[in-house]
Amino acid sequence: MTTVTHEIDGGVGIVTLAKPPHNLIDGVMIDDLMGAYEKVVADGCRAILLRSSMRHFSAGAQLDSFGTTTVLHKDQARLTKFWDALDDVPVPTVAAVHGGVLGGGLELALTCDMIIAADTAFLGQVEMIVGLLPLLGGTQRLAQRCGYARAKEIALLGRRHTPEAFERWGIVNLVVPEAELLTASMAMARQLAAGPTLALKGIKRQANLAARGGLSLADSKQVELNEAAWNTADRERGICAFFATGPASALFKGD
Repeated sequence: MTTVTHEIDGGVGIVTLAKPPHNLIDGVMIDDLMGAYEKVVADGCRAILLRSSMRHFSAGAQLDSFGTTTVLHKDQARLTKFWDALDDVPVPTVAAVHGGVLGGGLELALTCDMIIAADTAFLGQVEMIVGLLPLLGGTQRLAQRCGYARAKEIALLGRRHTPEAFERWGIVNLVVPEAELLTASMAMARQLAAGPTLALKGIKRQANLAARGGLSLADSKQVELNEAAWNTADRERGICAFFATGPASALFKGD
């Protein structure tokens, strides 16, 4: 049985973690997740929503699989493949998280461009409790979002945090009541799917380049990314629509 399911809803690829009981992560689940991303992109999705059908988004790693199916922690090539598949998928990604979002579960969410959390979620990088460091790049991705001092606090102390705290620290984009999580996350994913695909791809790539290599690396790709977006029907339609609505000053009106 697959640990991850996928479907297309309009332009949104919905990828669902579905490994009973708590979406504990092992090598099989990682492979299923990368395969699901590849499939929805091949099927033409324009955005991806990563969610869970279990009680928790993911409570962390399947520790008893270490040394059997899970060798990701000591395989740099496979880690790089994982990050390329999830971080650099060429469409915007949104994580909808609820329940426990711990250890590897938080790391999965951090590979997404945006995170929407239920108000009942609890989040943390808790690997230090069992004498490990985050295995899937969580420390460095926390540092990208909330700064080095806060990332060290989260990973070194291993505490559980509220979604409101993570929102204040810039890790979570939005906190909503649990009953509204699917609606809110789908609304964001649909808005992204309706956007200019190549322009959004370029924006995402620039942000990722800047996070990894600083402004100079992102700047070095500016013309290349501009050119890719410029030569598209989306750009032509967008400019025509802009001028059809009246002068640019209309953008600054309150109504």
